Amino acid sequence: MRARRFVADFDSSAAMLRALAGFLHGRDFPALGTHRHTSPLFEALLPVVNRLPVPRREAAYVRSGLAEALTPRALTHFDAEALSRWVVARYPRQRYPAAVVGSSNGALVHLCAALGIPWLPQTQLLAVRHDGRVPVDEPLQHLDFAREPARRLLESHPDLQLHHTHDANHDRLLLRGLTHFRVKRRRLGVAYVRFLEDVLEPGATLFVSECELRWPTLRQGERHVFQHGALGGASPDEYYLGGPRVEAYLRRQGSPRPRWPTPPPDSDSPEAEWGYEPALSEDLQRLARKRRWRLRRIVYPEPEALSPLVADLYRHWYRDRHMPLGRLLVESSILMEPWWALRGGAVPFWMVLNTRPSARALEHYLDASEPWEALYLMLCCRGVESIGLAPLQRWRELLSRGLDRGEFLGVDEQEYPRDFAAVVRYHPAVKRAMAARYPMPERLDLKRLDAFLRQHGDRYPVRWEEADTSPRHQSAGVSSWMH
Repeated sequence: MRARRFVADFDSSAAMLRALAGFLHGRDFPALGTHRHTSPLFEALLPVVNRLPVPRREAAYVRSGLAEALTPRALTHFDAEALSRWVVARYPRQRYPAAVVGSSNGALVHLCAALGIPWLPQTQLLAVRHDGRVPVDEPLQHLDFAREPARRLLESHPDLQLHHTHDANHDRLLLRGLTHFRVKRRRLGVAYVRFLEDVLEPGATLFVSECELRWPTLRQGERHVFQHGALGGASPDEYYLGGPRVEAYLRRQGSPRPRWPTPPPDSDSPEAEWGYEPALSEDLQRLARKRRWRLRRIVYPEPEALSPLVADLYRHWYRDRHMPLGRLLVESSILMEPWWALRGGAVPFWMVLNTRPSARALEHYLDASEPWEALYLMLCCRGVESIGLAPLQRWRELLSRGLDRGEFLGVDEQEYPRDFAAVVRYHPAVKRAMAARYPMPERLDLKRLDAFLRQHGDRYPVRWEEADTSPRHQSAGVSSWMH
């Protein structure tokens, strides 16, 4: 099977990869940058979905997710190395002063765009169909269904580890027909190594994106964990133990259960979607030593911790270019636009989701930064009134802090949070909002990044650490990296 068949368009790492690769090719990111989504027919038809009755709208959303999912039988044809070749083929084959490997992160995409460098994801999503045979609110039945496909996948891929996730809070609709396998690379593999060796300049910098976020898990094997829940509005305790908010949510969904039935977790693992698996570090250290590259770790406690730093870096950069500094473009999940942010002179601020924690992250940034003349906001919707969802009024309050303007981009306010057409409306809305156009800048020099970090880096919960690649650490492995 073609590697492209294994890529789910709704996966964060796939969307971020496409956004950055498009930018480096000199292109923007319409409708998530996918061939299927960019067809004029699809863009014309999807807004019609918002006018359907809610049950039919949800059914259409589920069918769209199932179209990207694999049957357990098809999963046996998965080839991680072929997928890696697909990843590196997205980027222009040219010389780069640096590259990033590791955790997925929307703010990181904007950092890479500013530096003009590629990013290779450690984590990717494989959506596996069960065609409705497994109830949404029975996570252990999902685990039982997935055991044999997981065993075969790991048996054929000894360099991967599998994080099987079940989030009936945010992903409730999709879980009607599929389950989520997220695979993390423990080794770089041939395609990643060859790409880095081919495109990085002598003396280049290899950055490692390391999100430290972890989650309680149920261990299923040496390289296989089951993660109940995911980052967002509900806490790990609520997923595993329940509580008043869980009981009220399940009641609204028509479930007879007061909580999700799962045993208490027996392990602690890197969070499936965002966390970094440090086993990969040994390969990175070995490759950097061999090629005499500088190896630098970007270590941050949770995904949104990078967003204020990158936003302030852009504002600092715009100030040096004598540009206006007053426009903030707030992105949500997989809805992002690195090309139009720079073309329109907007400062990007990325949020994980449309939940209350993300709203607080944005509010804290607004409190700490100088006033903004204009605020623009995209919201990625999953069609569920989930635990912790930030209501539209909360977003309106944040937009009201724009001195001259506060505007939703591509959001159907009457249909939120079942606004499935946002994935096609956000792009033309961003283009219209970025009416002021500026020349695309030359890539931000690494020395200027370092100067910014020396002056302002202590303000952010992000560590930029130099990794020792000297020969005396050749056999020290991951332990010397981590300590």
